[in-house]
Amino acid sequence: MTDKKWFLIDAKDKVVGRLATRIATILIGKNKSSFRPGADNGDFVVVVNSDSLKFTGNKLEHKFYYRNTGHPGGLRSTKAGDLLKDNSPEVLIKAVKGMLPKNKWQNKLLTRLRVYNSTIHPHTAQKLESLEV
Repeated sequence: MTDKKWFLIDAKDKVVGRLATRIATILIGKNKSSFRPGADNGDFVVVVNSDSLKFTGNKLEHKFYYRNTGHPGGLRSTKAGDLLKDNSPEVLIKAVKGMLPKNKWQNKLLTRLRVYNSTIHPHTAQKLESLEV
């Protein structure tokens, strides 16, 4: 197991999908030369300014996020534009989660992703490397 690095990404005016693929690559560790599929050698990612994320095309009106309450008729849907306005970190977390492998590592890798609305974050003690995406 290698030392974990901390990366800082500014999401100002970035497209959600393109940013999510870059973040998923870092969380899995595919950006390192020491990558092995069974090894845990991903890094931590701190994302700031998630309020200014962008969608391309008509996704703000036509993309929906679904969840189920578990009761009959309990399917709930939310437009991407509404979720981006109400809870912008959740939009990026859902996009990254969909790009991570569907196995026992998925939840562990997601705990290494920290997303914040503004530039203020509590990770000043870590040595954050600024990463341009």
